[in-house]
Amino acid sequence: MFRTALRNVLAHKARLLMTVLAVMLGVAFVSGTLVFTNTISDAFQNSSAKGFDQVDVAVRAKSQEDKGNTISETPELTQAMLDRSAKVPGAANTVGVVSGFTAIAGKDGKLIGRGFQSQGGNYWGGKDARYPLKSGSAPHGANQVAIDAKTAERAGYEVGDKVRLSVDGPVLTPTISGIFTTDDGNVAAGGSLALYDTATAQKLFGKPGTYDEIDVKAAAGTSQTALKAGLDKALGTKLVETTTGQKLAADQAEQISSSMSGLKQGLLVFAGIALFVGTFIIANTFTMLVAQRTKELALLRAVGASRRQVTRSVLIEAFVVGVVAGVTGLVAGIGIGAGLRSLMGTLGGSVPDGPLIITPGTVAAALAVGVVITMLAAWLPGRRAAKIPPVAAMSSVHAKATTKSLVLRNTLGALFSAAGIAVVLAATTMDGSDGQAPMGLGAVLLIIGVFILTPLLSRPLIAAAAPVLRVFGISGKLARQNSVRNPRRTAATASALMIGLTLITGMTVMAGSLQKSIDKMASSAIRADYVVSMANGNELSPDVDKKLNATGEVTATSPLRNVYSRVDGTGESLTGVNGAAIAKLTDLKVDNGAFKVGGSQVVVDEDTAKSHGWKEGSSFTAHYEDGKSTPLTVSGVYEGNELIRGILVDSATVTPHMTDPGDMQVLVKTADGASGATKDKLEKALGTNPAIKVQSKQDLSDDIAKMFTLMLNMLYGLLAMAVIVAVLGVINTLAMSVFERSQEIGMLRAIGLDRKGIKRMVRLESLVISLFGGVLGIGLGVFFGWAAGELLGTKMATYELVLPWTRMGVFLLLAAAVGVLAALWPARRAARLNMLAAIKSE
Repeated sequence: MFRTALRNVLAHKARLLMTVLAVMLGVAFVSGTLVFTNTISDAFQNSSAKGFDQVDVAVRAKSQEDKGNTISETPELTQAMLDRSAKVPGAANTVGVVSGFTAIAGKDGKLIGRGFQSQGGNYWGGKDARYPLKSGSAPHGANQVAIDAKTAERAGYEVGDKVRLSVDGPVLTPTISGIFTTDDGNVAAGGSLALYDTATAQKLFGKPGTYDEIDVKAAAGTSQTALKAGLDKALGTKLVETTTGQKLAADQAEQISSSMSGLKQGLLVFAGIALFVGTFIIANTFTMLVAQRTKELALLRAVGASRRQVTRSVLIEAFVVGVVAGVTGLVAGIGIGAGLRSLMGTLGGSVPDGPLIITPGTVAAALAVGVVITMLAAWLPGRRAAKIPPVAAMSSVHAKATTKSLVLRNTLGALFSAAGIAVVLAATTMDGSDGQAPMGLGAVLLIIGVFILTPLLSRPLIAAAAPVLRVFGISGKLARQNSVRNPRRTAATASALMIGLTLITGMTVMAGSLQKSIDKMASSAIRADYVVSMANGNELSPDVDKKLNATGEVTATSPLRNVYSRVDGTGESLTGVNGAAIAKLTDLKVDNGAFKVGGSQVVVDEDTAKSHGWKEGSSFTAHYEDGKSTPLTVSGVYEGNELIRGILVDSATVTPHMTDPGDMQVLVKTADGASGATKDKLEKALGTNPAIKVQSKQDLSDDIAKMFTLMLNMLYGLLAMAVIVAVLGVINTLAMSVFERSQEIGMLRAIGLDRKGIKRMVRLESLVISLFGGVLGIGLGVFFGWAAGELLGTKMATYELVLPWTRMGVFLLLAAAVGVLAALWPARRAARLNMLAAIKSE
C-alpha cells in the first residue's frame, strides 16, 4: 500500500501541484512571520544589550507609595549621591545621566522622526564611552550640541552647522559640535538623540544639580553583585534602588520580546487564515482525486485491502505532499522574512543590524504545519472512500450524496448558523470589553455554519444569475448547470474566497464607521478652531497660552492642565481649564445641572460621576501634592468622549497647588476661524517650534485617518494571501472538473460547440462560483462590521455605521477578476482537448 500511495503521488504530479502551492503559501506565511519577528527581536535585544555595556549597576530614585490622601514626592539623585557612588570600593567609573525630550528640526524646519522618539540627554565630560564620537568634539556650553549619526545623515547635517531644536521652551539654535554613534533603541527605531554638556542638560530639562540615573562601571575583578551590595550600603535603600546591568539587559529583552509578541500574533492570525482557506482547497483536491480513483480503490478493496489500508494510502499521499509543501514553504518563508525586514527600511522604519534568525522552532513549525494541515484535510475524503463497498464503487452507485447525508448537513449548518447569530447579537448588548470574546466565538460559529450550508445556498444564488447567463447562449446555460452539478465542490471552492472577503469587508466597514464617528466627535465636542499640543504628548509650557493670547488673531483660549489629586482615598486626575472661556471652546451636552466652572464649582463626566455616586450639588474634597486640599461642588454632569472627559476645574483653583504647572493641550478660538493663514500666524507666534503642533479639527481627524488607512492597507496586504490561495483553489477545482468531464467536453465538441464556446463555458462557470463566494463574503462582512460597531458604540457615543458602497463594489469586481483569472489555464486546456481522445476516455 505504501508503494501504491507513492506511485499515485508521482502519477498525479500536475493535479497535486496546486495543492502543494496552497499549502506552501500558508507555511511560507507562518515561517516568514517567525523568521521576521525573531530577527527583529534579536536585533533589538542585541542592540539594547550593547547599550548596557557601560553599566554594571544603575542607581535610580525609588518611587514612594501614596498613603491615604497624602502624596509623597519622588526623591532626587543629587551630586552628593554621585560622589558617594564614585567612592564605593570596586567602582571604576561613575556617570550621572540626565534625559528628556528634544525635538530636532530638519533643514526644512519640520520635526525629524516621530515626537515620542525624539530624545535628549547629557554627554559626560570630554569623552563618553556610551556615545563614541564619529566626528567633531564633545559639546560645551549652552550653544553647542552633539547629535546622533543617523539623524545627521537623514537631515544632511554636518559638524559646524546650526540646528533648530526645542526642549520644552523656545526654539534654540546651537552649533553641532560633534556627531556620535549609538545603540539607543529609539534611534534604531527612527528617532533622534541630542546631547548637551551636563550642566546645560540639567538646566534645559529642569533638573538643576540632579540626575535621572547614576550608572556605575565595575573595576576589573569586581562582580556586578558585589558592586550592587556596596552601593546599597553607601546610599541606603530607602530613597534609591540599584539594579545590575545584567538585570537591566534581561528586563529590556523581555520588554522587546513582549512588544514583538503582538506583531507576531497578528501576523500569525493572518497566516492561520491563509491556512484555513487552504484547508478547503486541500480537502476539495483530495475529494476529487479520490473520486477519480474510485474504481482503483475498489479494486484494491476487492483484492484484500482493508478500509484502514485504503485510508492510510490516502494519508501517505497527503504526508508526501505536506513534507514537500513544508520544505518549499520554509524556504519561501525565509525569503519573506528577509523581504519584510528590507521593506521596513524602505517604509522609513529603522532596524539595528543583525543576522537573519532561523531557529529550530521555526523549521519544526513549518514542517509540522505543512504535514498536519494536509493530512487533516485529506483524512475525511480518504475515510469516505474507504467506506464505499467495492461493488458499488465499480458501478459508480456511490456518486451522489444520499438524501439523509444532505439533510444531516443542512440541519447541522442551520444549528451552527443560528447559534453564531444568537451569540453575536447577544455580544452586541454587552459592554465593549466583555463582549469581545463572545463576539469572536459567534463569528467563528457563523462562518462554520455558512460554510456547511453553502451547498444549499449555492442553488438559489447561482440560479439568480440565470437571466444574465442566458445572454451567452448554450455556453451560459452549461456553465450554470456545471456550477450546481456538484454543490459540495462549488461550496468548498467559493468558501475560500468568501472567508477572505468577509474579513476585508468587515474591517473596511469598521474603519469607515470609526473615522466618521471621530469626525463627528471632533465637530460636536469642540468649538475651538485649533488644538495646540506637544509633538511627543508631554506638557506644554504655560508661556504657550500667553504667546497665543498676545496675537491679535485669538479671541479665547483654555489650557487643559492635568492635576493629580486624591479623592475619597483614591487617585483622581483633575483637568484645570479657563473657567470663563471653556464653555465657548467646547460643546459638551449636560445631562444633569449646568455647565459652570469657576471657584469651587466643577463639572464631571458621566462615568466619573457614576463611579463616585455624584450628581448636581454633590460635594467632595480634592487633596493635592502640596498636602493641601480644596472642597469642590459638582455644578453639572456632562457626556464625556475620547477628546474631553473627567473632572473640569478652574485652573485658578488648582494651579497654586502645582510645583511645576504645564498644559497637555491649549484650545484656541480665533476671530477668522480655521484657515491656512491663521495657522501660519499661530505657528510663527510660537517661534515655528518643531516640538509644538498646531492642529485644526480637520487636522486631528486626518491624523487619525492616516492611522486607520495605514492599518487597513497593511491588513489588505496580509489578506491578499488568502485571496491568492482562493485563486489557486478555483484553478484547482476547474482543472479537476475539466479532467473529470473530458468525455462530456469531447461530446460537446463533436456535436458542434466550438473551442470559443468551450472556453466561454469554463470561464462563466468560474465567474459564477467566484461571484457566489464574493456575495456571501461581503454579506457576512457587513454583518460582522455592524456587530463590531454596536460593541464599539458602548464606548463611543458618536459611533455611526457607514457602509462603503464604492469599496464593496470594488470587492465584488475583485471576486469577478479572481474568477476570470483563475479560468484562463483550465479554459485553454479544455478547448485544446482532442475530441476523439476525450470521447474514448473513461
